[in-house]
Order: sequence, then structure tokens, then C-alpha cells
Amino acid sequence: MCTSSSSPAAVPDTRRAPLAGVRILDLTRLLPGPVCTLHLADLGADVIKIEDTGVGDYAAESVRSLVNRNKRGIRLDLKQADGVATLLRLCEQADVLIESFRPGVMERLGVGYDAVKARNPRLVYCSLTGYGQTGPYRDAPGHDMNYGGLSGVADQIGSRDAAPALSNVPVADLLGGSMTAVMGILAALFDAARTGVGRHVDVAIADGVLAHAVIPLAAVNTAGRAQPVGTAKLTGALPCYAMYATADGQYLAVAALEKKFWDRFCALIGREDLQASHMPRDAADAERVRADVQRLVGAQPLAWWTQTLSGSDCCVSPVLKLEDALTNEQFVARGMVLPQAESGNARQFACPVKMSGFEFAVRYPSPQRGEHTDQVLLAAGFRTEEIDALRKAEAIG
Repeated sequence: MCTSSSSPAAVPDTRRAPLAGVRILDLTRLLPGPVCTLHLADLGADVIKIEDTGVGDYAAESVRSLVNRNKRGIRLDLKQADGVATLLRLCEQADVLIESFRPGVMERLGVGYDAVKARNPRLVYCSLTGYGQTGPYRDAPGHDMNYGGLSGVADQIGSRDAAPALSNVPVADLLGGSMTAVMGILAALFDAARTGVGRHVDVAIADGVLAHAVIPLAAVNTAGRAQPVGTAKLTGALPCYAMYATADGQYLAVAALEKKFWDRFCALIGREDLQASHMPRDAADAERVRADVQRLVGAQPLAWWTQTLSGSDCCVSPVLKLEDALTNEQFVARGMVLPQAESGNARQFACPVKMSGFEFAVRYPSPQRGEHTDQVLLAAGFRTEEIDALRKAEAIG
């Protein structure tokens, strides 16, 4: 890694962040890449966010501030030879580079994998794109909806007799992109620590989301096709696994898939007669049971149900608005929402990974564009006069 380790005889620091000493050059923007490096930064990596000297990362400021904390920011003009040379020098001391340009762009700029590998063979180079570095779609533009649509995942999200649902939590971008990239980077980084040789990690968001469509694929393997939304066990076929509207227009999530939970739920609502319909005989029976449960649930507001079913051990929970989830006792107990005093004016989520010997902290907020350019370059061995010359040439910002 980029920092020296303590001697073998030294007592390990149990407070040490697991990725302390790992330096990551982040040339991504918008959501998938920045969320990937957010997780790595929160776990202790020194992430340097590299933006161009023009617009830079054009994500909305409210989003930018949430996904770029614990990173330092610099600006480079990679269309200039001096900017390219600067990046290559930074690569010599880095462990990871992640980029999200269309395939071929980094090569045209002179900072493709081969060029970087020649300067630092142990560096892990991750390319995070919509469709990957190969295949007929490699050069196609796209967004979350496109990747979810092409992979068959969007077809499985929604309700009966409706168009596929759009989500404000972009599943393809985050699951297929961000988390797949984290997995690939950490695997390659672990191997590089053993062998001294890095790898080119090619992550396609469409691949990543496709690979997680496990339950629909099981249906294809057994029945020849994925079950239409609303007809599968997890999308509405079962009354024991469904959303029910409450009297105040909110929803109760009943996820009593196991019979013991369904029996307990039926007893709590005074309908033991429905216990036998845990797995309905047919669609008509399912609709009858669903209607009966809906009438009962719809007679009371969500707060009443939440209190009544609290501690009932039957897999039933309220469907909260995000603003309410932020103050829910479970997430408060887990420390998942940072106090505003720690995170600035905007509320932020904490790192979701809890592990022994490590306590997550916001080391610094989302950087301003180019905020740490001088600091990073000086630490990398650039002389002050070199930095001044680069800035005069507008190769850095």
C-alpha cells in the first residue's frame, strides 16, 4: 500500500480503519463511481477525487455533498500533456484508479490501463461503465433505467397491470455499479498485496444488475420464463407477503412468508380462520384472503398497527417515509444517521459496515472543486515552482 506498515512485532492498532493506507484516484462522477469510492473512503481509504478544470462533476450539489465526504479534491486538465503527466506521477504512488469514461477515452487521453501499468504494475485499475469494455453495446450511452431494462430487472419491479416501476433508489447504478465495483476493487487489491501485480477490473453496470436477478432466473430455469410482476411469490401472488393500505393512506408491510409468522399475524388480527390460507389454493382464494386482510388493516391508521404489532415476532413492519426512517429507533440505535453537528447542515447516512476495532467518522466533508490540489501534489513530491507552472498553464485548478 502507499504507506509503510508497522513492524511485525508491533502491537496492531485496533482502531485502525481497515483501508487505512490505501490511496485511490477517483476520476468518476455522478452516482455509481462516487458511491463506490464513498464506501471505500468511509472505511479509511485516502480517496482523491479528480475533476477536470471545466465543469467537473456535474452532480446536483445536494447529492455531491452526500457521496464525496472523506475525499480530497483536485483538478486536472487531462487534455493537456502536463495534466496527463501529473496524473501518471500520482499513479506511481497510488493503489487504485477508478474511472467511468466511455471505453477508449482514457486510452485516447494517454492514461489507459497499459500506460498506467507501465508506471505502477501493482495498481488496480477499475473501469466502471454502463455496458463494459467489450460487446456490441460498449459505446452506447445509458442510465440506470436502461441497464435495468436491458437486464430484465426492471420488468420484475412494479405491481400488476402497471408499467415497470421507476425507483428513486437506482438499483442498477448502485447494486450493479457501485457495489460490484467495490467487490472487484477489493478482490484485486487483496491479490495485489499478495503478488505485487494489479489488475484491470472491468465492471459493467448492466452485468452487475443482471447477475443479481437470481430469483427471476430460477423461474426461467424451471418454467422457461420469468413470472410476470404480481404473479410471483415476492411480487404479489401471496397475501402473506404484501403491502396493505392503512386508514391514513400509509402502508403496512406484511412479510409473513413462513407459516409460523402468518399464523401469529392472523391470531393478532383475530382471524385465525385465515391461517389455513398461508399458501392459497388458487388465485381466487388469494384474492379473498387479501381482501379480508385489507379490510382489517384499512380500518386503522399506521401508528395504531405499529403499536399493536410491536414485538409480535411476525415479520410485519411499517412502510416509512425516508424522513421518518431517519428518526426510527432502530437506525438511531445503529448510529446510521449522523447528527447535523458532525455532518454539516445536511443530514447524512453513516457507513453501513460495522466491525470490531473500527469506528466510522467523517474526517472531512465533501471537497470543493480543486480544494486540495496543492496539498496532494506537494505530498506527491511536486515542487512549489512546478505547481505554480502547472497552474499558470491551466493544467491544474
